[in-house]
Amino acid sequence: MSEIKNITVKKEANIYYNGQVTSRTITFEDGTVQTLGIMLPGDYTFSTAEAEIMEIMSGELNIKLPNEEWKTLNTPETFNVPENSSFELQIKTVTDYCCSYIK
Repeated sequence: MSEIKNITVKKEANIYYNGQVTSRTITFEDGTVQTLGIMLPGDYTFSTAEAEIMEIMSGELNIKLPNEEWKTLNTPETFNVPENSSFELQIKTVTDYCCSYIK
């Protein structure tokens, strides 16, 4: 989906790793939450309480999901992150992403 309609956008940015990763939170009419963001080159570890679906629209990166080996993503690509877990990213170029939280 390249366009999102009927949403509320939180104006305050989510800022991680000293501004190297930023996103904006959007909420749909049904209460579903997503974040749309940009990651600059670097190595990052993220933890999540809720399960996530990460959609990588563009960029060059490697990912290490729980109990898996490092994998190079060929964007656009989507991956799932289990609840109560963490994952590692090696971002090689500016990366555009959308994260959907699964309740």
